[in-house]
Amino acid sequence: MGRVYQRVLLKLSGEALMGELNYGIDPIVVEQIAQQLADLIADGVEVAVVVGGGNIFRGVKGAAAGMDRATADYIGMIATVMNAMTLQDSLERMGVQTRVQTAIAMQEVAEPYIRRRAIRHLEKKRVVIFGAGSGNPFFTTDTTAALRAAEINAEVIFKATKVDGIYDSDPHVNPDAKRYNSLTYGHVLTHDLRVMDSTAIALCKDNNIPIIVFDLSVPGNIRRAVLGENVGTIVGGFCEVS
Repeated sequence: MGRVYQRVLLKLSGEALMGELNYGIDPIVVEQIAQQLADLIADGVEVAVVVGGGNIFRGVKGAAAGMDRATADYIGMIATVMNAMTLQDSLERMGVQTRVQTAIAMQEVAEPYIRRRAIRHLEKKRVVIFGAGSGNPFFTTDTTAALRAAEINAEVIFKATKVDGIYDSDPHVNPDAKRYNSLTYGHVLTHDLRVMDSTAIALCKDNNIPIIVFDLSVPGNIRRAVLGENVGTIVGGFCEVS
């Protein structure tokens, strides 16, 4: 089995960096993720990452508590930069050249997001981590992942989660929930399966970018997904239940 994808974008939630903690960043989990990315770079894969900030601050929750929504979202964007810098540090300690690019100017700690520069970094086999979301309130980091994937001509988005794919209902609540092997974009939108927000799904549909949803907690799953193994659910094909 050869490598299927040459340029990929990995969407990491902030919660993925918590591990078993209730808040913040688990250095062991970050190191495990960084090692998987380092393995991809060693295989010659071009890797971009969009990271969320929900382990530190979530804008929607801040707004629900009475904060101005735009202000809360900007705070959430800053949280994503903290996560991006943490992942960068772990990668560079492994000898992997990494660049953090942010949609909000933070020139002392990261580069501004410049599309052509990001692509050049990828061509040089540097991991590029996109922080601060899209730079706009009211948009999620899922939407940012779809937007950046389209901009850098990524072949696929890998959505790392805590479950091994997409189910027709919550598998933690319904033991008889059925897992999909593949889904159309339309099915995800029509049935509100909440893989990613609807704006992100629509962007992927318009740009023909497949989304692969898989379980991040299984060691080596990122590499298996890149190699084309069946490790989750692919959105962009036809509907098939396992």
